[in-house]
Amino acid sequence: MPDDRPVTPGPERYGYFGPEGTFTHQALLSIPGADQRELTPYATVAGCLDAVRDGEVAAGLVPIENSVEGGVSATLDNLTYGRPLMITREVLLPVQFTLFARPGTALGDVRRVITHPHAAAQCRDWLAANVPQATITTEGSTAAAAAAVADPGSGYDAAVSSDIAGRLYGLQPLATGIADNDAAVTRFILLTKPGPVAPASGVDKTTMVLFMRADRSGALLELLDQFASRGVNLCRIESRPTKTVFGSYCFAVDAEGHIDDERMAEAMMGLHRVSAQVIFLGSYPRADATQQHVLPGTSNADYGAAREWLDSLRQHPGA
Repeated sequence: MPDDRPVTPGPERYGYFGPEGTFTHQALLSIPGADQRELTPYATVAGCLDAVRDGEVAAGLVPIENSVEGGVSATLDNLTYGRPLMITREVLLPVQFTLFARPGTALGDVRRVITHPHAAAQCRDWLAANVPQATITTEGSTAAAAAAVADPGSGYDAAVSSDIAGRLYGLQPLATGIADNDAAVTRFILLTKPGPVAPASGVDKTTMVLFMRADRSGALLELLDQFASRGVNLCRIESRPTKTVFGSYCFAVDAEGHIDDERMAEAMMGLHRVSAQVIFLGSYPRADATQQHVLPGTSNADYGAAREWLDSLRQHPGA
């Protein structure tokens, strides 16, 4: 006999750059309601983003920027050259590293340390000062490093990783807070398939990638002037190779404001006129909720008044 009871949909799946226990996993768990969803780790940034594109998950969280190491090229390049995706949220996570080892290991016993390249770079001075006898291997992720150390046969004595990964694999901390810069922060972005942009929150950021029409004197200035002349402040600009010919670059940009703000809309129309291509990646609330300073003459009301004035001239030139 067929079961006619209504089917209750399962929780929406979110993907993230894994494995379990990475800082990305930790950042995803900080999003309200994420712990009520099915969370799926992916071994690479590309794998996570393709899962969003293919509909395997509703959204995916990946790192895009670190305050010490800069932009995450795997994310920037995938968003620039892969099938379209849209940023709907960002997460800022203070990055704190711990040196973990199997129970019974002393700091003086550490001869081989494994971690992610960014973690190694952010803890370089501490490691040199406190475990000068150790060789440092960089590969995979901080969570994968913790998993390797948990295996006595791996040959590794310690891992630089997050607290969540060390606890997950039953390791003991040998030292905490070992980053050379204790103010380090990583920025993560939550991506979905393209769709309607959420309304402006008043503390928004817009991300896009800009391509110059030609490599000539003033070409970058022409792009930047589209923002400056309309009072749009940039939060970040980063050059990336276009992967065509040597010396050819595009520019990943974060700008204060929302696509529904008149000044941002005008700037984007200007960019569309003067650039070879504008890739819009989304307008979304800033994680730090920083209020933007709106310059005199650039508010929505100012643009509206200017448009009304122009319309009045068209209708009654002599008035």
